Amino acid sequence: MALATPTPRVGELLRDWRQRRNLSQMEVSLDSAVSSRHLSFIETGRARPSREMVLHLAERLEVPLRERNRLLLAAGFAPEYRERSLEDEEMAPVRGALDRFLKAHEPFPAIVVDGGWNMVAGNAAIGLLIEEIAPELLADPPPNALRLTLHPDGMAPRIVNFAEWSGHLMHRLRRAAAITADAGLRGLHDELAEYPDVRLDPPQGHGVGEEIVLPLRLRRGDDVLELFSTMTTFGSAVDITLTELSVEAFYPADERTAQLLRQAVGA
Repeated sequence: MALATPTPRVGELLRDWRQRRNLSQMEVSLDSAVSSRHLSFIETGRARPSREMVLHLAERLEVPLRERNRLLLAAGFAPEYRERSLEDEEMAPVRGALDRFLKAHEPFPAIVVDGGWNMVAGNAAIGLLIEEIAPELLADPPPNALRLTLHPDGMAPRIVNFAEWSGHLMHRLRRAAAITADAGLRGLHDELAEYPDVRLDPPQGHGVGEEIVLPLRLRRGDDVLELFSTMTTFGSAVDITLTELSVEAFYPADERTAQLLRQAVGA
């Protein structure tokens, strides 16, 4: 007979988030205008926080919206934040904005990923990045962008600076897992770490002082594309789906790459 797992109390969850942020009770107290004594009582279960207090502390601790709902439920309150599918009618303005951004970024590649790095949208130029990826990696939508990049049947054989790029991505993934406490991201990290030649961190001292940003050097035929990327998020979103969406836009790092991309996409 399986034993039920006890539901964590809100105080325990708040303490976990405080410790995850490497903050003392005194630091949180000063930042949130809540006495350290009262905060201690909340964490130990001696005091029951109000709904407003839970949200106030969650804001100060930068708890993701999905986890704020969990805090509210643990405190006996209804969730505050909704999670809509990107396909919902209410999300039509968001889809339109994303489509316009992706199209406007052509002939340079751009993708939209969710909180698990699953690729939910991309523009026409993304075909240049995934053109030699094994079909089975693209078979189950949405494909995972990190898996497509680091899998030996994905982009990995074409990445000239694979040690640096894989270390960069793994460092980002590990940081995201730590910030969000997302078990799915931790599992993805463990999976990718087992792929051949994947680095957990960029090689120490490589390229220091030589480059402004770390480029992705991707072999395409007899050419090598040099790209760097930026990440854009919905900073003012109050919907869980939107807060977890990011747009990764790739830019040419040199004029030769820009010309090759324009020729390939027909721009």
